[in-house]
Amino acid sequence: MFDQHAGRVYAYAARRSTPDVANEVVSETFLIAWRKLDAVPADPLPWLLNVSGKVLANRRRSDQRREAFTTERARALRAAPTFDPADAVPTRLAVEQALDRLPPAEREALTLIAWDGLDVRAGAAAAGCSRATFSVRLHRARRRLMKELGLSRHSKTNASPGREVPAKEGRST
Repeated sequence: MFDQHAGRVYAYAARRSTPDVANEVVSETFLIAWRKLDAVPADPLPWLLNVSGKVLANRRRSDQRREAFTTERARALRAAPTFDPADAVPTRLAVEQALDRLPPAEREALTLIAWDGLDVRAGAAAAGCSRATFSVRLHRARRRLMKELGLSRHSKTNASPGREVPAKEGRST
């Protein structure tokens, strides 16, 4: 069946699409014919051309959906604010340097909570200490990290690392 009708199916598909698409349509048409071999009539050419037309229609609909999705995605990306990872580098370096200046036990307490997502109970178990000891380490670590970064716990400004932000009068940080 393929040897007899592939050329005609290709010609039919090529008149309605590109040569590359026509090749794919021929392949898909004969794959469908193979899967439905019991349904193929004695004179298969009209049936094969009908299947080819449906394959082409499916491709057109798929191409239209893909194009609409791509257009919408491009529009959304143009409208969305862009994020440049390089903008985060100075902050990340400042935080890493500040963490390096903390005592190891306090640095471990902070990273167990912030990076590993543990709560105080699980952090204490991971650090091999009591919850009370871990809580004190965490409190001290947070205070020291804020001081190292030049931030005040009570400040409502968005200070950048290294910039001094005055603490509220009468409170210690």
